[in-house]
Amino acid sequence: MFAGLAVLTAAGRYLDVNPTAIALVFLLAVLFASAYWGLRYAVVLSIVATACFNFFFLPPLFTFTIADPQNWVALVAFLVTALVAGNLSERARREAEDAKRRRHEVERLYALSQQLLTTENLASLLNALPNIVTETFSLSGAALFVTDRAAVYRSGPGVDFDEETLRTVATRGELVMQDERPSYASLRVGVKTVGALAVAGGTLSRESLEAIGSLAGLAIERARAVEQVTLHRAAQESDRLRTALLDSVTHEFRTPLTGIKASVSSLLTTPSLGNEERKELLTVIDEETDRMNRLVGEASEMAQLDSGMVKLDLKPHDIADAIDSALEATRHLLQKHKVEVNLASGLPPVTMDVERIREVITHLLENAGKYSPAGTTVTVTVERQARNIIVSVADHGPGIDSFEQPLIFEKFYRGRNQQYAAHGTGMGLAIAKVIVEAHGGTIGVVSQLGSGSVFSFTLPLQSPAR
Repeated sequence: MFAGLAVLTAAGRYLDVNPTAIALVFLLAVLFASAYWGLRYAVVLSIVATACFNFFFLPPLFTFTIADPQNWVALVAFLVTALVAGNLSERARREAEDAKRRRHEVERLYALSQQLLTTENLASLLNALPNIVTETFSLSGAALFVTDRAAVYRSGPGVDFDEETLRTVATRGELVMQDERPSYASLRVGVKTVGALAVAGGTLSRESLEAIGSLAGLAIERARAVEQVTLHRAAQESDRLRTALLDSVTHEFRTPLTGIKASVSSLLTTPSLGNEERKELLTVIDEETDRMNRLVGEASEMAQLDSGMVKLDLKPHDIADAIDSALEATRHLLQKHKVEVNLASGLPPVTMDVERIREVITHLLENAGKYSPAGTTVTVTVERQARNIIVSVADHGPGIDSFEQPLIFEKFYRGRNQQYAAHGTGMGLAIAKVIVEAHGGTIGVVSQLGSGSVFSFTLPLQSPAR
């Protein structure tokens, strides 16, 4: 800085430059010094520039004596102008730095708000919030206390804060700023205080601390509200499912109970029945009892699958094992149909719970047998496609309308035209969907009214050994 002033002085002296021009150049040097180094350097440079201007350019030259009184006015005016200009430049520089710092704080606050909005689970948010604040604002540590919880959440095991002060701030809703010590901000949502946050190792302003506290408080209340809404919706869904289950099962129970009651009444009130008649009535009782037992089993299984209580026994199996078991289980339903099985050659083993997949195929075969006319063909096809195998069951039933196809996999839903064509609870396809998705596959249907349906599901193949 002073070397540049010496160069300007030497150039002005030996090039015989006008003193006014030299004064303006000196003034520009003072402005640059103030803009880049601050007012302190600008004041020093102003005094040195005044001395150089007096010594080298005001007569008598090479002395600090001023002969002409007008030169005193010029010298004082130069000094005052340099100081005022330097002060203004320093103020502009400070304001620019403050604006830049505020812009960075706003950017960090925006980044903080975006990260806080990505977490809707309250427990996860409370555990992550101190780390998020620490990383976003380049702090050495942070700690969080929420009024309705006893624990203090820290960004790391080495973070040291005064827990008593943290709890006091959370209770009183204060803001405590401390130099070289942790600062404490209350977490506010309007006039309500939900906790407190302590930060250390940064240079955050009061406004930034208050903004962080407000954002953190809003994020906590939002996560708490989302959890409450989720629980409320879950309770409503549970009530809805319970009601639908009771309605469906009650309706389906009436038919077998009516048959059992009528058969038992006939046996009790008609002792003269022959052996064939008695056998027929007992057969009805046996079949209807099995039907009731199956209804109860499906309802129980649906509840277990929904709650995630059922664990899959995943092992490599040939898909043919599940198909053969399903065909054996549905033989009585398919005895009036022709069954074709087409297995692609060279199918690798599939990692699956073979009993659960057998159950899926059984549901599809039962539907095909119930809704297809006697004498038609039910076709089971297995083929490989990329990293999956596809199992399809095709029938020649009445078909499913396009708007109903996404609905038939919902619990208790039965097609409008099939509700009275065959008995059922509407749980079979829903159970199949849950089982297939638990294996990482998908299930769907392709159907056209009057042309039958093709139900298909995919299963991922066993990962190749590495």
